[in-house]
Amino acid sequence: MNFIKNNLANAFTLANLFSGSIGVIQLLNGNYKITAICIILSLILDFFDGFIARALKSNSNLGAQLDSLADMVSFGLLPGIVMYKALEPFGTQLFGMELPFEIKYFGLFITLFSCLRLAIFNLDEEQTYYFKGLNTPSNTILIFGLYYFVQEKNISINEFSEAPVVLIFFTIISSWLLISPIKMIAMKFKSMKLEDNYPKIALLIGAVLILILFKTIGIPLVILYYILISIVFQRQLK
Repeated sequence: MNFIKNNLANAFTLANLFSGSIGVIQLLNGNYKITAICIILSLILDFFDGFIARALKSNSNLGAQLDSLADMVSFGLLPGIVMYKALEPFGTQLFGMELPFEIKYFGLFITLFSCLRLAIFNLDEEQTYYFKGLNTPSNTILIFGLYYFVQEKNISINEFSEAPVVLIFFTIISSWLLISPIKMIAMKFKSMKLEDNYPKIALLIGAVLILILFKTIGIPLVILYYILISIVFQRQLK
């Protein structure tokens, strides 16, 4: 029984890694809808591995390392591949110049900065009741949510000459947000006082309204709202 208790959370973490790995493979094969399911599964598993570890009091250094390694694939490699796929149609053309390499590889900067963000998080003891910088799951939802919307609406972005510049700029912003000093709301409750939880309440109400009004496109919009509302409540996050 002790073996199961001590490793149940780790099993959920490995399942997150398995789901994320399948998501990457399916995305490369063009099956973005299966990738969407894999991301949802990874998000659920990522939540429950921590929840189970706390509930069973089975937190361990091994579990913490496994969590980051699994997240590196599900929420680090995967969003980088999403941007890689988004930039793929543009070949080697950028700013009217012919580059000696395909610009799709710029998308992998999101993977590099996701790795850096996860390493910083593991060493930073401040991030208990808030995140410093955009967390990797939120960044993945933002990037993949926009990609999913474009695919579902059959929007041909390669028809827009400015598209590669916009995508590379978005890659730079995304990469910076991952390691930025901006405090971001974490859904962890330091107290049950109403005034201490205004940021979380504003986030939840706003997110629900956005999803009701905008449906699928509302998913990445929720992350943009999350960033905005976190900036508004910077002083209250501590």
